[in-house]
Amino acid sequence: MAVAPGVFVHQGAVALMSAQNRGAIANVGFIVGERAVAVVDTGGSAAEGRALLAAVRGVSDLPVAYVVNTHMHPDHVFGNMAFRGSGPEGGDPAFVGHADLSRALSSRAEHYLAANASLLGNDLAGEIEIVLPDLAVEDRLTLDLGGREIELRAWPTAHTDNDLTVLDVRTGTLFAGDLLFQRHLPVIDGSLLGWLAIQDELAGLPARQVVPGHGPAASPWPDALAPQLAYLEGLAEELRAAIADGAGMAGAVGGIGPPAGGWALVEEFHRRNTTAAFAELEWE
Repeated sequence: MAVAPGVFVHQGAVALMSAQNRGAIANVGFIVGERAVAVVDTGGSAAEGRALLAAVRGVSDLPVAYVVNTHMHPDHVFGNMAFRGSGPEGGDPAFVGHADLSRALSSRAEHYLAANASLLGNDLAGEIEIVLPDLAVEDRLTLDLGGREIELRAWPTAHTDNDLTVLDVRTGTLFAGDLLFQRHLPVIDGSLLGWLAIQDELAGLPARQVVPGHGPAASPWPDALAPQLAYLEGLAEELRAAIADGAGMAGAVGGIGPPAGGWALVEEFHRRNTTAAFAELEWE
């Protein structure tokens, strides 16, 4: 769907990856300029990547000059291979990511591929090839799509250690990747403290609306940050209190109940978040 002029998003299912959803659980999208198209994340399977490319072709026959991955997780990058040959003059687009994305994805590739075979089945997972970035963002990078600029920004460790945001300057649409979750419980795979530390700077980005990594595809900015911030701050507060009371990991993790806020996938991720955050906060 179009969330702004020239900005299109497919909203993923708020669910775990499965053969039924073809791994299409993350929000993916694309931005159309006068000369080229930039794709932002490609989904969790080659099948989803092909569907996204078909959606691009339904809107524009311009080359896909850039495929931007917001971080390393399979639901955001495993459709990359579908875009080979879609770039200028029939070549490949530039695959773009955080400067640490290549290392992070390479180190987990074998695990991710095995996990996806279990979740998606061999037919879908067997098609997947790891496509690493060939254009790395150390800090900030502006890409020109022809009369339309998008601003890429690499962030310190937060959701992961390789998070990247994409801002369409013309419409003020921010693709936040998994630095923002809505409805889907936030998932900590980097640093709780790091994630909290960037909240003010993230909120200060000059956006009008945001496409989160998961959840409703376009929401007012920065208001959309509030539910996630409440969850992360609440988790830190409860864990600090448990640690101050002398609780070990098992006691602290077991003693913190499910969060308020109507989040989905709490059973799948809250205990994992609590365990990861305890290990970090214990050494503050």
